[in-house]
Amino acid sequence: MSSAVPLTPLVEITRTYAPRFAEFAFEPAFTAAVDQHVAELRDRLTAAGPGLVPLAPDREILTDYALGFLDGLAETDWREPVGHDYAVCRLTAITWLVHRHALIPPQRDH
Repeated sequence: MSSAVPLTPLVEITRTYAPRFAEFAFEPAFTAAVDQHVAELRDRLTAAGPGLVPLAPDREILTDYALGFLDGLAETDWREPVGHDYAVCRLTAITWLVHRHALIPPQRDH
């Protein structure tokens, strides 16, 4: 029996966009844009806890959002650019939320 995590949109997005975190060190505009996307996603997809502190996003809700976002990109035949467009910032923000809130178990290489 395999304990591998099934390939879900969050796993695939995270695998693809986590390397972009390294760009935060030398791309302050990208960092700020991703931060704005994270804030918007939190507002959209999470409820506020006591004292209006945002709760961790629900993995299922974030997965549904990611599926819809990816479907929209596929419909427009989007291709990842060399730089940072809206979609790259949004996908990196999804990845940041996944990492920050440990929404998927870490991948193990065998």
